[in-house]
Amino acid sequence: MPELPEVETTLRGIEPSLANQKIDLVTVRQSSLRWPVTPGLAEIVQGQEVLAVTRRAKYLIVELEYGSMLIHLGMSGSLRLTARDADWRKHDHIEMQLGSGATLRYHDPRRFGCWLWSEGEHRQLTHLGPEPLSDDFCSDRLFQLSRNRKMAVKPFIMDNRMVVGVGNIYASEALFRSGIRPDRAAGRISQKRYTMLTGHIKEVLSAAIEQGGTTLRDFVNGNGEPGYFQQKLAVYGRGGKVCTVCDGVLKDIKLGQRSSVFCPNCQH
Repeated sequence: MPELPEVETTLRGIEPSLANQKIDLVTVRQSSLRWPVTPGLAEIVQGQEVLAVTRRAKYLIVELEYGSMLIHLGMSGSLRLTARDADWRKHDHIEMQLGSGATLRYHDPRRFGCWLWSEGEHRQLTHLGPEPLSDDFCSDRLFQLSRNRKMAVKPFIMDNRMVVGVGNIYASEALFRSGIRPDRAAGRISQKRYTMLTGHIKEVLSAAIEQGGTTLRDFVNGNGEPGYFQQKLAVYGRGGKVCTVCDGVLKDIKLGQRSSVFCPNCQH
């Protein structure tokens, strides 16, 4: 699933081509996504100017003159810039043509994403926690929210009410760098260790963004290029392999029906 670095990479790839451009035409070939494409979306946005393209958590927000489109890549989605006369690929569901001649295509084999229109705030964005790379995300807040929590720390930091955008890949990597077992109770971790964890979450996400995200399965950025952070993964997807630090064997367990790989020697 595309996580925050992949969505941020996509944003940086498409924003220069979309900003300050008129929407000439939107074609919806498949409207049945996780949430059905807003009825009449193509007619609503046609002729409007793109004022800005921003991100909130894993959502992209295309801000227009009279409202905004909320786009989510789901589990397998991607956005790419393409020539206007390029052949449609299987699983290309939506196309947006701009006045400059640039064309944006939405590709989603599993159809778990969304394209939604609203003239006000999108309900999907209410109740979200702080952005992990902002000053609002700090160890004091995370420590206080964790008190008396019996749930494991990994699903705790993956909860969008605590902090947005810390998905499975980057939670695993940040916990490894912090020396914290993913199944340790959130409420039993000290403030000192939460300070370390908060720093590593920021560090891992920043590094992944600089590398263009992580290519798992079919993620590509706005220019159709893969991300390269996968080459730097220390634990995610490496269950049963040798730890890069201590040469011990990495263990793979299930937490909340997700695979969680960690080093029993390095993480406590």
